[in-house]
Amino acid sequence: MGDQPGREPTVSVRQDLRLLEAAGAHPAGASVPQLAHDAGLPEVTARRLLHELARDGYLDELDDGAFTLRERDPRLRAAADGLALQERIRPLLSSLRDSLSAAAYLTLYDEGEIRVLEIVDSPRTPRVDVWVSFQEAGHATALGKSVLRELDEEARANYLSRHTLADLTPRTITHREELLRQLDAAPSGPLSLDRGEYSRGTTCAAVPVYSGDQVGSIGISFRSDRMYRTTEVRAQLLESALRVTRRLTLPDC
Repeated sequence: MGDQPGREPTVSVRQDLRLLEAAGAHPAGASVPQLAHDAGLPEVTARRLLHELARDGYLDELDDGAFTLRERDPRLRAAADGLALQERIRPLLSSLRDSLSAAAYLTLYDEGEIRVLEIVDSPRTPRVDVWVSFQEAGHATALGKSVLRELDEEARANYLSRHTLADLTPRTITHREELLRQLDAAPSGPLSLDRGEYSRGTTCAAVPVYSGDQVGSIGISFRSDRMYRTTEVRAQLLESALRVTRRLTLPDC
């Protein structure tokens, strides 16, 4: 569809960290040009990211247009630190579910396995029937393929050596060479797709997320007879992926 690759979440988060470090050096607040200079970023990039960080609660924008780190009551910080990962991420997945009217999922690659950490669905947006563990079906799901695309050659080979490419539907890729060609082709930039490869009649789409150096993915599933523009799905997923990656990687505000 002529799509162009979107921003990788990990790139923006590295820039976020530089801006937060710069803001931390100016307790009374600093202007956009000052923070852009300190972080070594173009001013237009810094301005966009600073507003996003303020929207997500990491910074405060002052009346004069300067930005400062948001202060939090230590008791609130302690409470936030005690929240489970799912509770911190669930509102973002709920927003993704509602914006695309599709069940939303989060995975992380942990100790050599692709683990589903959270699924957010509803009666109107049911989850896919998990008839085979996602952990054993990385080759057949958009969530799994999104993670496998991001792994280095050694980690990917290690994963594939421990997992059979089981034939789940007539569309499932069961040959390692074909799977690797698809993973490396990246026709839609950071977007991975599964068109009935895991479950007949279900389409899934996913993009990568990161928790520091740890890769994962977020994605959606929906009935294959529903029509979505790839550009719309990718844009929504990338925006959500950036916010999830921030929530996983940056300190609690």
